[in-house]
Amino acid sequence: MNQRGSASITLLGVIVVAMVLAVGIAGVGTWLRARTEANAAADAAALAAAPVTFLPFGAKGTPAEEAARFAAINGTRLVWCVCPPNPTWEPRTVEVEVEKQVPIWPFGNFAVRGRGRAEFVPELLLEGMAGE
Repeated sequence: MNQRGSASITLLGVIVVAMVLAVGIAGVGTWLRARTEANAAADAAALAAAPVTFLPFGAKGTPAEEAARFAAINGTRLVWCVCPPNPTWEPRTVEVEVEKQVPIWPFGNFAVRGRGRAEFVPELLLEGMAGE
């Protein structure tokens, strides 16, 4: 083999390594974007469910159903929700976890989960009414 042939093989090896790195970096980027979207969807679901633990406020179902609805609107699926109805005036925290299926070529589909929390303080409703 001459020098010209070994240079071609070396160049081919460098190109293959660069392509593998590019696919890996793209996969990591896709996963990071999906994780950010899942966390945002979980926050939205928690924020939607939190006031419904106190009163329906126009919601058509339970706090968990409201969380599931907002999770679906944001392209995720509700995995669990700690959001029991609570008619007391005590502050409460709602926690949810959602899951998003994300295809990462050439590795297949991955489940990416996100968590969100929201605090609801019913007494603040009275402060809003007092200012009117």
